[in-house]
Amino acid sequence: MPTSSLTPDQDQLAVSVIRGLAMDGPLAANSGHQGTAMALAPLAHVLYSRVMRYDPADPSWIDRDRFILSAGHASILQYAMLHLSGTSLSADDLRAFRQWGSATPGHPEAGHTPGVEVTTGPLGQGFANAVGMAIAERLLREQFGADAIDHHTWVIAGDGCLMEGVSHEAASLAGHLGLDRLVCVFDDNRITIDGGTGLATSDDVAGRFRSYRWDVVELGEIGEDLDAIENALATARTPNGKPRLLVLRTHIGFPSPDHTDSHAAHGLAFSAEDVTRTKAVMGIPDEPFYLPSDLVDAYRSLTNARGTEAHLAWESLSSSARLRSEWNASFGDPPSAVADAMPNWDLGAKVATRKAIQAALDASADLLPGLVSGSADLTGNTGTKVASFSGQSASNGDGHQVYYGIREHGMGSAMVGMALHGGILPVGGTFFVFVDYMRPPVRLAALSGARVVFVFTHDSVAVGEDGPTHQPVEQLAGLRSMPGLHVVRPADANETAVAWADAVTHDGPTALVLSRQDVRVVTDGTAAITGAGIVGEVDDNPDAIIIGTGSEVALCVDAAEALKSSGRSVRVVSMPSWDRFRAQPAELRYSILPPGVPTVSVEAGSTFGWHEWSDRQVGIDRFGASAPGDIALDRLGINVDAVVAAVHDVLGVAS
Repeated sequence: MPTSSLTPDQDQLAVSVIRGLAMDGPLAANSGHQGTAMALAPLAHVLYSRVMRYDPADPSWIDRDRFILSAGHASILQYAMLHLSGTSLSADDLRAFRQWGSATPGHPEAGHTPGVEVTTGPLGQGFANAVGMAIAERLLREQFGADAIDHHTWVIAGDGCLMEGVSHEAASLAGHLGLDRLVCVFDDNRITIDGGTGLATSDDVAGRFRSYRWDVVELGEIGEDLDAIENALATARTPNGKPRLLVLRTHIGFPSPDHTDSHAAHGLAFSAEDVTRTKAVMGIPDEPFYLPSDLVDAYRSLTNARGTEAHLAWESLSSSARLRSEWNASFGDPPSAVADAMPNWDLGAKVATRKAIQAALDASADLLPGLVSGSADLTGNTGTKVASFSGQSASNGDGHQVYYGIREHGMGSAMVGMALHGGILPVGGTFFVFVDYMRPPVRLAALSGARVVFVFTHDSVAVGEDGPTHQPVEQLAGLRSMPGLHVVRPADANETAVAWADAVTHDGPTALVLSRQDVRVVTDGTAAITGAGIVGEVDDNPDAIIIGTGSEVALCVDAAEALKSSGRSVRVVSMPSWDRFRAQPAELRYSILPPGVPTVSVEAGSTFGWHEWSDRQVGIDRFGASAPGDIALDRLGINVDAVVAAVHDVLGVAS
């Protein structure tokens, strides 16, 4: 039976008001998407007023249901619901839709608008984020009990979301893991920007999801029947061991007399006259941003009462779990003890940094109850297998080791969802060259400030015999150009351990770029904190400075020794993180790289960007070649002779 305390007339008025806002926002901005938001107004109304468990007065309440609008172009729909239900979004915020500095940007942004869980817009990302959120919910429920954690993740996805490849990867993983508190409503409007979906696809979406082991319910033409929608959603709340896909047939632009079921309604199709005609059909006044106070008051009275009741009940039931030290370690500040627990290696030892990260993860696992580690079918190769962790599966919901399979894109997006859910620190690994398969979630992690640790190994042409398809040369330059992403390429095992401890407390995403091959330990690791540091003895008046990253720092040390034998005083600097060093005070930066001292950079990758730090660059501005790693490095000019020649060149002396 329906549980809404709104009257039937108020229900229908609410749907019409939402549809009016869906037209008014884009019309005022002269930008946006009207049709999808209009078609989904009844569904959104039922979700927010009857079904979802949330507290408008506290949008960050830990045990709230999560709602993700994967079809983020319909953002005006979510903003309308956040306003009606009583979060901090005002009517003025709605009027400022898509304007500079407004709380209602063109696509939903986590951390920018209260009540928005993840940053959506690139289609399919929100769907895959929802899979990560469902994994996080189950892990935390297993850890702290259902009195403390027991909620659902609701996601609305459209045709575009399910065409994008990431949805295939994420849906397959969700079905395999049996994430039965994940409910996706598929907005089956059969429209894309170009025209009907038949232009490009003949997929049987329901059949596809059944093959992924989802419970699929084809709801048919109930898009305007509020009670039928509620019954379907309420049924989907009951766990049955599978994620749910509810296929809802909708009509984009409904009830417009001009644009219903038109592909033009996907974008900014409605003129002022079209809006007037549609409001006449709905029987609401033809005024922009119509928000009758009686309806808004009734709506907020309902949603706040339901939210307060659920929240207070949770406060009582969850009190014992919230007193546990593991709760604070998961949801509070990351423990500072991680840094003290890190392993340390003697100078001269030879350790691949991908092996050092595994030692660091093992050493900190007991201190980080929210740690979740995994890989895209490269767990042992990337050092992301934690010895004490069992595998996450449909029968082992407490497994903190996730086997993502060969699904880099889905892995990255799920990790972002886990991080934004809260209580989880996700770590995921793959070969560095495959960052191209997961760049969208890396970018969205940076945009939303998600605390995710991406482990990228096999970081240079030293990969060797696999050849140029597996030898990253341009990837570092690409990641370093990304705002908000902390990029670290440690010189050795000590810098790797320190970088991991730093990533645990960093307030955004970190990319650790690690070696396949053994690397000589030449640092104490502290440069990972400041972004750069002097290696070995400090000479206050060096003739030149050699700056290196990763495995090339040991090469720089060897080159400096060779130059020393010819009477040159050369300082070696390890610079594992440009972004971290750039943020240091000028005094510290100048103490490491004194102005006026000639500099040479050495890195087994593209020299793009190195002109900021060096006068001469030793690097690889071409694709690699198939050969043993040491030979590939040498033939491509990453050797002592090339570094010595570059230093002589920058000093203007003959070699």
